[in-house]
Amino acid sequence: MAEIPALDDSAALWSAEPAARSERPLLVLLHGYGADERDLFALVPHLPPEFVVAAVRAPLTPPWPSPGYSWYPIEGLQGRDPTHTTDAASLVLDWLDAVAPTAAVGLLGFSQGAAVALQAMRLRPERFAFAVNLSGYATPGELPGDTALAQRRPPVFWGRGTSDDVIPPVLVEHTVAWLPEHTDLSGRVYPGLTHSVSEPELEDVRVFLEKRLADLAAERPSEK
Repeated sequence: MAEIPALDDSAALWSAEPAARSERPLLVLLHGYGADERDLFALVPHLPPEFVVAAVRAPLTPPWPSPGYSWYPIEGLQGRDPTHTTDAASLVLDWLDAVAPTAAVGLLGFSQGAAVALQAMRLRPERFAFAVNLSGYATPGELPGDTALAQRRPPVFWGRGTSDDVIPPVLVEHTVAWLPEHTDLSGRVYPGLTHSVSEPELEDVRVFLEKRLADLAAERPSEK
């Protein structure tokens, strides 16, 4: 496979102008396969306004006739190469280091984007305050940062539906076992939900994010 190109900074959508981003926590949105940066950015009205939200575009174009963009190629249900997920996560880290080197960062991903979010957290556990995993999974295999991640145990919300037939059961089973071992896991399984996001799930995400804002505020040095 050819090298994955860097993320297109000009394609990123931001909820705030540069002057209004200073000293605010950053929530990065990573869309799913066949979508683009506009997909999850539509969730901004449902998210706590204290966050600066940035939605980035995945770097690859899926094979025709699939629309949108992808973080890594998928060739059949078993065609999710862990190295491709890691490569995509590395690009997210490179982008973050360029645009927000000192910000407190959380990740929110859907499907492929959720897998990339967890992989980025595994590569640099100290870089992220939390992650939201919507209809995604934890990539099998070991990474050097897994031990540090398990010690740090950042909060992770994992939401998925009982009628989601997109993520293979073997990956769901792996994630069920892996996340509690490495993170402070909370989440919910939504009866009847397909490979999508529901209003009850969005409300749960909002509650989770509000708790993370409280955590970040508690960690901030008090002003004297």
